[in-house]
Amino acid sequence: MTQRHRKSHGRRIEHPLRARKLGIDSHSEALVFLHRDSAVCRSEGFSAHNRILLCAGDRRIVATLYQVTDSIIGRNEAGLSDVAWERLGLSDGDEIEAVHPPPLDSLSLVRSRIYGNALDKQAFREIIGDIVAGDYSDIHIASFVTACATKPLDAAEVLSLTEAMVESGDRLSWNKDIVVDKHSVGGLPGNRTTPIVVAIMASLGLTMPKTSSRAITSPAGTADTMETLAPVDLDPEEIHRVVEQEGGCVVWGGAVNLSPADDILIRVERALDLDSEGQLIASVLSKKAAAGATHLVLDMPVGPTAKVRSTAAAMMLEKGLLAVAQSFGMRAVVVVSDGNQPVGHGIGPALEARDVLAVLNNHADAPTDLRDRALKLAGALLELANAAPEGHGIAVARSALQDGRAARKFEAICTAQGGRRTPPVSTHRRDIAATRSGRIDAIDNRKIAKLAKLAGAPEARAAGVEMHARLGDVATSGRALCTVHAETPGELDYALSYAAANADMFWIEDI
Repeated sequence: MTQRHRKSHGRRIEHPLRARKLGIDSHSEALVFLHRDSAVCRSEGFSAHNRILLCAGDRRIVATLYQVTDSIIGRNEAGLSDVAWERLGLSDGDEIEAVHPPPLDSLSLVRSRIYGNALDKQAFREIIGDIVAGDYSDIHIASFVTACATKPLDAAEVLSLTEAMVESGDRLSWNKDIVVDKHSVGGLPGNRTTPIVVAIMASLGLTMPKTSSRAITSPAGTADTMETLAPVDLDPEEIHRVVEQEGGCVVWGGAVNLSPADDILIRVERALDLDSEGQLIASVLSKKAAAGATHLVLDMPVGPTAKVRSTAAAMMLEKGLLAVAQSFGMRAVVVVSDGNQPVGHGIGPALEARDVLAVLNNHADAPTDLRDRALKLAGALLELANAAPEGHGIAVARSALQDGRAARKFEAICTAQGGRRTPPVSTHRRDIAATRSGRIDAIDNRKIAKLAKLAGAPEARAAGVEMHARLGDVATSGRALCTVHAETPGELDYALSYAAANADMFWIEDI
């Protein structure tokens, strides 16, 4: 942090306020609601959307002010959002103080970047430190994100931002010469290779402590899918126990404080629909460096409706990722993959978990594309870590999958994480049928993902979309292209209405 907060303990509070929890989820931005005619608003000159310092004993946070004009908040009360309440550690009726915060010096650095000036390592440290401390409003964060996107970060800035993000949180250490990891750049529904890759690598004696994210704008994150199979909210001590015992884990990264700035920045980037190359590199590699990875495989799907849409863009991103990874002492390899259509049969936490189990258990109906992707990534990682001869990584990975070692290791990991779970099953389903005959020429990843979300995924774990058609298939009118799964009739109807209005999510050409 670049500012020092005024202390209120040890002296009389001039305008004490009685704290009330309002039950408002404002994500990571602390909000406070004060009556416009309260004594503190009049004396301090507060107006709506000011940033104000809230003090409760030794605890203090900076919150965004919203003013109330009727009696829902009393003139001597302060209503707080959930995150503000938790950060101050309050109970109903506790007394707090509201005052002006000191100037936030790092905002001048953001303004400098807005005007096109490059930032150095110390500047990024100050900005990221204040963001993690909660001193930036969403507007401030949006300004920083935009400033880093309109004029792309240069190589030195990308490295400095990544280092600052790593330093903003904790780091895991493993006392191992080789710690393997993977990451998918994203944008491809159903691409749930992580649990399979972790099981293969751990079954072959490598160490793979995988911290994964929950969905932000997608129908499922790896942590959401894994949570239908085993607990994922493990603390650092529990993660170390599982990894020491089984060689790998698949846990939610939010339960450990690794690169905490990343989740804050991603949330604002998604709202702005901004995903600049420099920030993407810093996002990916700050988490991997903080997790203690030494060898990393990066899955980069490329397609017209994936996150990376062209070969040229993939080459630029690959160059940046490998350069920053090398700066952190990580050996990395990028695997460019087909991003033209969803992966597997299921999209949504439980449906994707079902695909994972089918691949691990070598079921005849297991999705071959998911299996092949997982084997390709595992093979590349085995060769990178010198655990398989060059050109033989996929064969070594396939052997561990086919003979059951990977499945047994996955079950052991689930047990160590707190016990194996059975993924839930949806209670409401409806097919979406082709309205004409012809060849399926395109599938829109983004629209399929939105359909799964409208059905309730990822919050409704059994909700999502089950795919029945692939690119190149010949569809006859009335054939089921996919099945929508939901947990309530209302969500099913909502998803079906979207599908009816967006029939081009499956583009069918005349033969």
